[in-house]
Amino acid sequence: MKTYPASHPILRRNFLADLGMGFTGLSLGAMLSGDGVVRAATAGWQPPDGKPHFPAKAKRVIWLFMIGGVSHVETFDPKPALTKYGGYSLADTPYKDYQENPLVKKNLREVIAGLHKIHPSLYPLQVGFKKHGQSGIEVSDWWPNVAECIDDIAVVRSMWTTDNNHGAQMQFHSGRHVLEGQFPTIGSWVHYGLSSMNENLPQFVVLGEPVDTCCGGVASHGAAYLGPEHGGVQLEVRAENSLPYSTPTAGVSKEEQKSEFDLLSEFSRVSTVEYPDDAAMRARIKSYELAFRMQTAVPEVMRFSDENEATRRLYGLDHDTTRPFGEMCLAARRLAESGVHFVQVFHGQNGGAGRWDAHSNLKKGHSELCQQVDRPIAGLLKDLKQRGLFDDTIVVFATEFGRTPGAQGSNGRDHHPFGFSVWLAGGGIKGGVAHGATDEIGFHAVEDRHYVTDIHATVLHQLGLDPRKLEVPGRKRLDIDFGQPIREIIA
Repeated sequence: MKTYPASHPILRRNFLADLGMGFTGLSLGAMLSGDGVVRAATAGWQPPDGKPHFPAKAKRVIWLFMIGGVSHVETFDPKPALTKYGGYSLADTPYKDYQENPLVKKNLREVIAGLHKIHPSLYPLQVGFKKHGQSGIEVSDWWPNVAECIDDIAVVRSMWTTDNNHGAQMQFHSGRHVLEGQFPTIGSWVHYGLSSMNENLPQFVVLGEPVDTCCGGVASHGAAYLGPEHGGVQLEVRAENSLPYSTPTAGVSKEEQKSEFDLLSEFSRVSTVEYPDDAAMRARIKSYELAFRMQTAVPEVMRFSDENEATRRLYGLDHDTTRPFGEMCLAARRLAESGVHFVQVFHGQNGGAGRWDAHSNLKKGHSELCQQVDRPIAGLLKDLKQRGLFDDTIVVFATEFGRTPGAQGSNGRDHHPFGFSVWLAGGGIKGGVAHGATDEIGFHAVEDRHYVTDIHATVLHQLGLDPRKLEVPGRKRLDIDFGQPIREIIA
């Protein structure tokens, strides 16, 4: 129990609360203090009211992240000059004039001295491109299924970031360089800003194996100073064991477990006597109760047996190559349909930087990886449309950076933060749009340039959230942290 200084009057309710809670109160206090809620409360932290700041066009987000760095020039930003001048050095004809471009002269350099050298010998495109849809946007032949959906997609071809190594994976989600420490991620800001649409499910879910500890680890879906209750909850795409860390202890019946949670609820009511205005504590206690309810709700969402064969084929569940990611995309749709605000889906974890990290064998590697995700992603977009969910669900396809126009070794491309592509669809985003541009070889974002937080700002705007109104007292954010909505792609 607490001790009170002689000058501090002992309130009757405090005394009774301390006496009633005993060691249970001490345990609960230590648990809450350990997860940061008490510290946040004493710092004056208060959550928002859960309502959008202005009318929203979207209710939910499905965030698809390809780990390792997808080559923009072989996916959604074709550069025929790379093939035309393959083997040329940037210092040679016909690129002498190009070398005189001030932007190029300034930035044609290593981001980190001694790490990831400049690769001046241009590497030809490893795949063909075709125009698709009424919009005529060119898409790589590695994406035939997504290409069918291009009139529903806004491709942003002018992204840039500052981390030339795979800390950029965390940077893409938080807006901050990994050397700066941990900061709230886009999913945690959505969770923090909006109230629950389904009390039986977490509002920020992570599917697939997240980025490795080398590149941010849990920080890529964490909430940092917002508190762990706003971080992503990792789920398995298996109905029988989708929540392995929250299954009942062997030999403990459902009724016995419910009794334990009822007892915890009694403790929570006692705790409100001592902490009547502590919204953070109430929120954390709710998370313990949510864990119990999830044991029933989550396996139901992950049970695909009620999906018809046409839907299963749409996501590629009928083929070994597409089934793993197809199951995650189908789970993402089912979670979104059930009221989850933010579903973060990872692809390409390999125990390191990620399988999309094409330093060598780019053609073989990218062609195989695209086959794994192309059909499931297109299936997701088509399924959202046929279920009436597309108009208020934002789908984001992202990666941490692009790949160099120059060759690394004989058949690869290096990391490239100066210009790359992502795309968005649904949730009030214009379709059939190619926004921004890199230069003729895909080196620099030169037209309508966007730092990664502009994607965050666009998503938040569509959800009706003003990031400046979400700022936490005592945690002043930089202007670039907020980003700017990309108005040109908003319908």
